[in-house]
Amino acid sequence: MAGSKEEFMVYNSMSRQKEIFKPKVPGKVGMYVCGVTAYALSHLGHARAAVNFDVLYRYLQHLGYEVTYVRNFTDVDDKIINRANEVGEDPLSLSNRFCQEYLKDMGDLQCLIPTHQPRVSDHMEHIKDLITQIINKDYAYAVDGDVFFAVEKFPNYGQLSGQRLEHNRAGERVAVDSRKRNPADFALWKSAKPGEPSWDSPWGPGRPGWHIECSAMSAHYLTFNFDIHGGGIDLIFPHHENEIAQSCAACQESSVSYWMHNGHVTNNNEKMSKSLGNFFTISEITERYHPLALRHFLISAHYRSPLNYTVSQLEGSSDAVYYIYQTLQDCEDALSPFQEGSLKEGTEKNDRTVKITPAAQECISKLHNEFETKMCDDLNTAQLLTGAFQDALKLINSSLNLLKKKQQRQQQLLMIQSLAEIKKEVQELLNILGLLSSDMYSEVLQQFKVKALKRAGLVEDDVLDQIKERTLARKNKDFAKSDQIRAYLTTKGIALMDLGKETIWRPCAPAGEQPSLPNEQ
Repeated sequence: MAGSKEEFMVYNSMSRQKEIFKPKVPGKVGMYVCGVTAYALSHLGHARAAVNFDVLYRYLQHLGYEVTYVRNFTDVDDKIINRANEVGEDPLSLSNRFCQEYLKDMGDLQCLIPTHQPRVSDHMEHIKDLITQIINKDYAYAVDGDVFFAVEKFPNYGQLSGQRLEHNRAGERVAVDSRKRNPADFALWKSAKPGEPSWDSPWGPGRPGWHIECSAMSAHYLTFNFDIHGGGIDLIFPHHENEIAQSCAACQESSVSYWMHNGHVTNNNEKMSKSLGNFFTISEITERYHPLALRHFLISAHYRSPLNYTVSQLEGSSDAVYYIYQTLQDCEDALSPFQEGSLKEGTEKNDRTVKITPAAQECISKLHNEFETKMCDDLNTAQLLTGAFQDALKLINSSLNLLKKKQQRQQQLLMIQSLAEIKKEVQELLNILGLLSSDMYSEVLQQFKVKALKRAGLVEDDVLDQIKERTLARKNKDFAKSDQIRAYLTTKGIALMDLGKETIWRPCAPAGEQPSLPNEQ
């Protein structure tokens, strides 16, 4: 599965339109994404940004680019200091703890490790040098140990957000200060306060303002000219607007080719955030749902669209991923007896590849074309795992049924090779989306079942006891009781499947009102 570099379109927040992606250096991409402020456990909004830009990272690599991906940690900030004071912990110790928690969450969500993950505390010299450059070029001024950026000196201020200077106001993290020449001026350096961490500087001890860190770290790792700068849509103003002003003030040739921003995650159509207190942490969700289900949910809408969190959607994603892995497991089980012999015989006989069935060829072609068409269109992952992808899974399952029937050797080889090729294409697509686990399919399926039991408040023995009760009821022709047991377990997110004389269970999306068990009446 190969994509076309020439056709990849991305939406540029600066131009407010889709543009053909052309990196500054052919074959190489520099990408900087704003990470988290590490003062608490990360929530679904942070997960969405991380997963969306991980998909971009993976897709760029799929297209053949060598990508330098930088994602920072803010580990020096007012919120960190305030939280540390509340709990009586050293601010850098607290932020380090939450950086580690974030990295664990990212591992669970199968986000690839960025090339660099810089922290503010490790780049103080770069930050101070950048502030000095800005002052020397008369774009900033020092007052009583603080340094402010003079926005009126930068005529293009507001070009990203569309905010006009006269309508500007202090950003969320910027206190109104009468010493400012303009209320919109923002802090590059903050003078030290008692009990706060500080670093020596030409303007006295203190610490950086919020925005300067990203200008300094992106320039350090990617220079002032790089391809992609990403983050949540809420960072457009003031954070990214101020970054542009700082970087251009320090280096007139500073240029980011594409500004990319992901939409909010909402809860009941209200933005999910720490400050509003209406959020779920990543770990709270992955405690009850498999991380692959959460990742599937996070890419189920276009990255620029709002994504409304509901339990039913998460249940739907869990069900969808389980079906994918069950299909892959069934395919692997069916192919394993033939894997070494028949596939080798099928592909090497007379140095010619055995043809796959016309249905398989059409399926693979549609799957490939639909995937590349949608991904090249500004990473349109919405409905990507429906349509041709679902058709591929259905064809695998129907082919597995045919494979069980007696066939001539050549026909069997054709079917085996067809299944193997469809499976390969499905796996590659899942890998690019970050949905292909390194665990065995059987292990992933078991992990989903463990999560389902936890949500249901059951252990597997409870389910097996109900299966025995139902089997006995069916033997006694008590079909009302049999149906009631099945219905009860379905409301718990447990589906029973009768395979011949055996009954097995699998997770499912809970349905309907919860009836009582027969022995509870």
